[in-house]
Amino acid sequence: MAKGFFISKTLGIVGIVIGAGAVATIIALSVVYSQEKSQNNELKPTSEWTTTKAPTVPTTAPSNEPWDQWRLPQTLEPEWYNVLLWPKLKPDPTTGLYTFSGSSSVVFKCVQETDLILIHSNKLNMTKHPTLTAHGSTPAPPFKSYRMETKTQYLVIHLEGKLTVGEKYELHTEFMGELADDLGGFYRSEYFENGQKKVVATTQMQPTDARKAFPCFDEPAMKAVFNITLLHEHGTTALSNGKEIEIVDTVVDGVSVTKTVFESTEKMSTYLLAFIVSDFGVIERNEVPQIRIFARKDAITSGQGDYALNVTGPILRFFEKYYNSTYPLPKSDQIALPDFSAGAMENWGLITYRETALLYDEESSSNGNKERIATIIAHELAHQWFGNLVTLRWWNDLWLNEGFASYVEYLGADNAEPAWKIKDLIVLNDVHRVFAIDALASSHPLSSKEEEVQRPEQISELFDAISYSKGASVLRMLSDFLTEPVFTQGLQTYLKHFEFDNTVYTDLWDNLQMAVDNTGTPLPKPVREIMDRWVLQMGFPVVTINTKTGEISQKHFLLDPESVVERPSDFNYEWYVPIKWVKNGMTNNPIWLLEKTIIREEMKSNANEWILANIDVVGYYRVNYDQDNWNRLLNALKTSKNSIPIINRAQIIDDAFNLAKARMVNITLALQTTEYLSSETEYMPWEAALDNMDYFYLMFDRTEVYGPMQAYVGKLVKPLFEHFTTLTNWTDVAEGHTDQYNQVNALRVACSTGLESCTSLVKTWFQQWMKNPSVNPIKPNLRSAVYCSAIAAGGAQEWDFAWNMFKSASLASEADKLRAALACATKPWLLNRYLEYTLDPDKIRKQDATATIINIASNVIGQSLAWDFVRANWAYIFNQYGGGSFSFANLINGVTKRFSTEYELQQLKQFREDNSNIGFGSGTLAIEQSIERTTANIEWVKQNKEVVLKWFMDAAKTL
Repeated sequence: MAKGFFISKTLGIVGIVIGAGAVATIIALSVVYSQEKSQNNELKPTSEWTTTKAPTVPTTAPSNEPWDQWRLPQTLEPEWYNVLLWPKLKPDPTTGLYTFSGSSSVVFKCVQETDLILIHSNKLNMTKHPTLTAHGSTPAPPFKSYRMETKTQYLVIHLEGKLTVGEKYELHTEFMGELADDLGGFYRSEYFENGQKKVVATTQMQPTDARKAFPCFDEPAMKAVFNITLLHEHGTTALSNGKEIEIVDTVVDGVSVTKTVFESTEKMSTYLLAFIVSDFGVIERNEVPQIRIFARKDAITSGQGDYALNVTGPILRFFEKYYNSTYPLPKSDQIALPDFSAGAMENWGLITYRETALLYDEESSSNGNKERIATIIAHELAHQWFGNLVTLRWWNDLWLNEGFASYVEYLGADNAEPAWKIKDLIVLNDVHRVFAIDALASSHPLSSKEEEVQRPEQISELFDAISYSKGASVLRMLSDFLTEPVFTQGLQTYLKHFEFDNTVYTDLWDNLQMAVDNTGTPLPKPVREIMDRWVLQMGFPVVTINTKTGEISQKHFLLDPESVVERPSDFNYEWYVPIKWVKNGMTNNPIWLLEKTIIREEMKSNANEWILANIDVVGYYRVNYDQDNWNRLLNALKTSKNSIPIINRAQIIDDAFNLAKARMVNITLALQTTEYLSSETEYMPWEAALDNMDYFYLMFDRTEVYGPMQAYVGKLVKPLFEHFTTLTNWTDVAEGHTDQYNQVNALRVACSTGLESCTSLVKTWFQQWMKNPSVNPIKPNLRSAVYCSAIAAGGAQEWDFAWNMFKSASLASEADKLRAALACATKPWLLNRYLEYTLDPDKIRKQDATATIINIASNVIGQSLAWDFVRANWAYIFNQYGGGSFSFANLINGVTKRFSTEYELQQLKQFREDNSNIGFGSGTLAIEQSIERTTANIEWVKQNKEVVLKWFMDAAKTL
């Protein structure tokens, strides 16, 4: 699934700025540098997964009976299903509910003698007595009883006799369910077209919601063949994983309907099933495989699906070559849904997307919107082999599935758009992003034991930044030290050997080891031994290099050095670390750090030499140096920055700031890494600096540090703003892909720090738009920053105008920009009203509720309002939105990220206590992480406030 549940992909949509015009009150207000960025993070994936399952069951099974266990017994193996479903796209005239009816026959083999059938079923009402027939000569035993076990979500059938090992049986069920708007299982999505409400019946099965559509063995290892038939209204189109093989009109229960029959699927897992009924438009390319894009008719007719159609073929062909495996299906359908909890979902042959992740408009979409579409399409297409053709046995290995797709999405997108040079951006979007979480004592390893991941909410909790971004980061490191040819050779044999089957992550290590052995690639340890240390223990090391003595050492990096790591590690939190390094810009032979400390003579340097390790940030670790080497690196940045690769200029900044947070270097050293930026025009170093300065804004935007900090940042960014003024005169966009992102950075930061030439620009643009709403004069790349700035500077008139434009926007990405910018208001009553809107799906779609609250909390004016709102409404939020529309981990982290006082810490602990009876679902770990982060923030502010204040005051004078 695409990265979308959590945090951000900075790509694409710019950060948000507060401050338009020379209005003094606006300059006095703080706005988080990257509010829309956090929105995009929310959707990432960058994004994929935002769904959270509310725990409706006790945390421990009440007995040892099979139906009280969370895992299916290994007694039955499904082989194939015949499933017929009939979604009603009009509400029942009596109840007002939308429903679906259906029947399912599953043929399974008995592999262990049993008198019990357990099959998953959740929120389904059986309309007839289930029946069991034998496919062999021995009759099936009659039923003794059957019932629903709602806690563990089973249909439980007790038999009079035992099933025979080796025999096949067929279980037939007929049922009804609600076609609810909960974004999980078989659900409904709604939208308006030409003033008429339209309803789509669609699905989101991952991870445990296929059981809401029909009774099934709903575990990834229980692969089977599925024969799907859909009944639907005349004039609508039905889609599923397979191609349509029959479309006929018929009469069922006295109702005239269309029946669409689909070809049998390949052997596959239930979570990859999809079936959709809509009256969407379609564009297609008749090649092999057939490629089709479905979306709302007006989106298709206005060309919003064209980019996706054009890019899908090249990305598919890239992966066929990369995997050395032909795409295994005859078609690749992709559909954009108005309501969808994730960023996208890799259903085999029928990939579902949020509209923002698939639809692109040349006139109104930003550069970042385009990149997001390309990378998410690449992510989902990568899954068609890695995840769908070969599937991990259980959810504890989710990280390999999602981490792999999160890595190779950059390769697929780079192949389709080589001019973007996108592959390096994984460092900003994934490596740096996940470092912040993995440096907490409350982090978790990539891979857990199967018994630690049992309940649906435990499974949902795994769809986090660790699984996606750390998974991508360590696999990128693995590919680098093996070399790409060896990595792909092992990958190809893995996919060939396990096609249509299930694996555990060590199966990939075994195939990679075979490739290492076949090619004679030198490694200091076997692949499994190296990678176990990165996969089975949480966190990562900081590698410290002393250029005076040549000593290289490693230590578990923790943002709060006083935090206690309670999780034991078989490896004592030591790693096998590959180190690529340069001396004065000259490449040296890589070094492996296989112990806690080693001495290497070549790491010594004299007063004229600087050493830089982790070139291109291919290693998943941070680097610290002795003070003399830091000084030489600072001097190199100021005097010869081009001798340091762009990606490592970003690394130096990010490492220094985080080492300072961990009290391993002085905070002034970190701040000094930003001084050279007045002569920097590249995106990656600027983005790294702004991301880290964002923490300073969070900690200090309510203190006396804020003014001097604004003055320093304003002076720092002014040359960048002037650079793009000369380059584009703000009437055009920069030419390069990342240059366009940095143009946005220049605008939003210059405006947020009160640069008059910037604020007058944005104020003029927004006023022009308000006078003529049908013509938007603002460049798509700049809209997020301009919208936020204008709304912050304005009042109810500007807010209401933006709200009306949001409600009428026909392009989802444009609506998203406006939705995020509405949170930039500086009038508390406007923000309180907006918070109330998040609980009304007619105003804010359920899929966007979490992101909107986080956007409001990112505004210094809205932070306390959002926190009060979440606390006051937690029971309602949890019970009403637990089915899929709220990401509780994101929500808790988002509303508490500014916490830095003892009072806020006590509030957070009280919130945990007050709601322990309600629960936190997939936000359970986030509560602990927020408490840990707040504790660290308190200590950091206490130690650094006075030093930081003085530094900014002095630096603002001398810059």
